[in-house]
Amino acid sequence: MPAGLRRDLGWVESYAVLIGVLIGAGIFKVTSDAWALTGPSVILGYLVLAPAVLATSVAYSVFISTPLGREPGGEYAHISRTFGGYALAFVGVWLKIISYIGALAYLARAFADYLGGGMTAAVASILFFYLVHVIGVRWFGRVQVWMCIVLGISLIVLIVPGLFAIRPANYRPFITHGFWGFAASLPQLFFAYAGFESLAQAAGEVRDSTRRLPRVFLLGITATTIIYLLMSIVAFGVLPGVQLRASMAPMTAVASQYLPSGAPVLITIGALMAITTSLNGTMLVPSRVAIMLADDGLAPKWLARISPRTGTPIIGLTLTAAAALILLLSGQIALALNIAVFALVALYFLHSFALLLLPRMNRELFESVTVRIPLWLQRTAAIFSMMAMAGILVLASPATIALAAGWSAVGALIYFIAHRGAARRIENAEKPKLP
Repeated sequence: MPAGLRRDLGWVESYAVLIGVLIGAGIFKVTSDAWALTGPSVILGYLVLAPAVLATSVAYSVFISTPLGREPGGEYAHISRTFGGYALAFVGVWLKIISYIGALAYLARAFADYLGGGMTAAVASILFFYLVHVIGVRWFGRVQVWMCIVLGISLIVLIVPGLFAIRPANYRPFITHGFWGFAASLPQLFFAYAGFESLAQAAGEVRDSTRRLPRVFLLGITATTIIYLLMSIVAFGVLPGVQLRASMAPMTAVASQYLPSGAPVLITIGALMAITTSLNGTMLVPSRVAIMLADDGLAPKWLARISPRTGTPIIGLTLTAAAALILLLSGQIALALNIAVFALVALYFLHSFALLLLPRMNRELFESVTVRIPLWLQRTAAIFSMMAMAGILVLASPATIALAAGWSAVGALIYFIAHRGAARRIENAEKPKLP
């Protein structure tokens, strides 16, 4: 583990990070937006995507059960150590950093829109969680847990009575625009699942991470899928899709149909917690990736400097917050956010491909796997994940592909410059080592 990081996160905090990131702004807004493409069959869309996400999470469970699960490098470490080179992993994680910074700005704006506080509230949300992270990962975990508790209470209040207020007629017609409309909704719905892998960046700060995190991935994603299904069943069963999509706060509009006066306020608070739990978890990722890049000589050492007082990478966190604020204040969030799903799906594809080739490409790492997932299941999951991710990538718009290609070219140029510098400083710069 990089010197200075503190293992202050346990089981509860790990589940809070995963579930808090997943049940974010996406599920509270994307559900109603996707209705325009396919109608109430959004419910089926979440169910169809669940096996693909679970299959993709198998690769994370396997890699995190190795010595790499004690590091905060996530996919970057897993891919580079499997293939014995940095280039592909660097470009992939570069796109991830861009996506997460864009997501930070988007979440801050979504928080302000829901709260009605304008740009001041958006800026304040980024600065608040920046300070939480600077103070220490223990406080990051505590804040995440308490926000998830409030979110959980609001979900219970929304779902349980909502199941008894469903009008079956609202589900008809179930698929409004045929097969292709349903297929077109899947990339948008995948946005709700994207980001589950952010927990891998917390591996350097979770106690007994190689044993705990593989189970958290599998059980946390399963629990989230059930919540997605129940929320969408209630939403489309209680309120016609036209009204759901027209609402700025769709889940609050649903709750107002069957909860007593004043109670829907709790759902609004829950929606705010969904946004802030995602914002809190998203803030963590870029700075932890930077630690591994610096450790491999592909980023300046000062970028990974960890404060001895707080055990946090303050410089990396400061740059993350500053970049998000620049995007937010300039109004150019789309430059980063529009590639988010595409970049993460491409990274998931590469990550599953690395798992498939792991026994052949890095026998030493393969033999260090401790999670009890049979090899045939690992391979099946990797192939299924790759097929599903390829299907989502094919559905991407030409504009998204062009933007992703442009950012990839920038990442490749940065890697070329950084690798040449690293090659002068260290031997075997193109051969990553196990921790």
